[in-house]
Amino acid sequence: MEPVIDQACAAALYSADDAGLDTGASLLAADPSADAAAHRRGEEFVRRAWERGWQPADVVRFVRRELDEGGAALVAALITAETADYDRLPPRWADQIAELPAPAPRNRPDRFGYASALLELYRLLLRLPAIEPVGPPPGRASEGPHRPPAHGEPRMLTRIRALLAKAEATGFPQEAEALTTKAQELMARHSIDEALLAARTHGGDGPGARRIGVDAPYESAKAVLLDAVASANRCRAVWDSDLGFSTVVGFEADLEAVELLFTSLLVQGTSAMTTAEAGQRAAGRKRTKTFRQSFLMAYAQRLGARLAADTARVTAAAGGGDAPGGLLPVLAARDVAVTDAAERMFPRTTTSRVRGVSDAEGWTHGTAAADRARVGARPPGIGR
Repeated sequence: MEPVIDQACAAALYSADDAGLDTGASLLAADPSADAAAHRRGEEFVRRAWERGWQPADVVRFVRRELDEGGAALVAALITAETADYDRLPPRWADQIAELPAPAPRNRPDRFGYASALLELYRLLLRLPAIEPVGPPPGRASEGPHRPPAHGEPRMLTRIRALLAKAEATGFPQEAEALTTKAQELMARHSIDEALLAARTHGGDGPGARRIGVDAPYESAKAVLLDAVASANRCRAVWDSDLGFSTVVGFEADLEAVELLFTSLLVQGTSAMTTAEAGQRAAGRKRTKTFRQSFLMAYAQRLGARLAADTARVTAAAGGGDAPGGLLPVLAARDVAVTDAAERMFPRTTTSRVRGVSDAEGWTHGTAAADRARVGARPPGIGR
């Protein structure tokens, strides 16, 4: 006789209607002896996700986006169980696993409801598309452009992280501005030091990649902001709007800087937007959605210009350096390497139009917020 888990999966996973899901859930709920096999099947789906290029944070983020927090808790339990016996984990996986949501308890709130949620999750995992890997799956050594980062975090990145945390926490715009400015200066100098050291010693790894979530709402504006941060830090970002993330390609130190700065600027921008929106509502305006979209797009565009100017300023201040041929040829060679790596990973990228800005007040407030969060010397203004 066919095992219950096979019968349940056959009924639920290959149909899009709720009737098949209910049939499969009923089969599992009626047979407690099938519980272990049901969870082993889920762990198998998780392993298939690794083979298709996904990482733990990617899977949880996608499940949360397509299902809900309950689904994220279910898949977190499967990931925890599936990775527990690995002899070694790829770079950054340990951090991702440590940040998983609390695993869902089994058979809660009832056996049928739990089985139904489990099979709905399996249906989603079964249909995960293959994506470009940004590192090896568990148990395999790094190869090609996917190199492990250096052991431990450099002291410079620890200082940068602390500065950005203070910038997010302070209630004084001038203090936040000063802290973020200092953080960006340290990022740019750290990148230059890494480039010169690699050129001097003829060592160092090639470009790598990491995925950064770009979550709804207003994801197009957030993707523009991430692209601006990546470009200013000598990286390239490719946004997948369907899957809800951007893949950033660059050298390891620059990738870390991009993720730190993007996360901090998004926190600062969201806080400023909430404050500005409260003022608009107090004045009787109710176009919340268009205000927010315009605010974040202006914020992203203004910061993009300012970050690019800051990078140019710090690079110019660094001078020619003492590496063979000077600093600029070294940085140019790294830019070429990053571009080549991005084109190999994504040979068929396309450009797309982002939603237009339709709220002048939102644009004005977003531009002002970007000015308050400035990360260097003031560049030429951006016309509206």
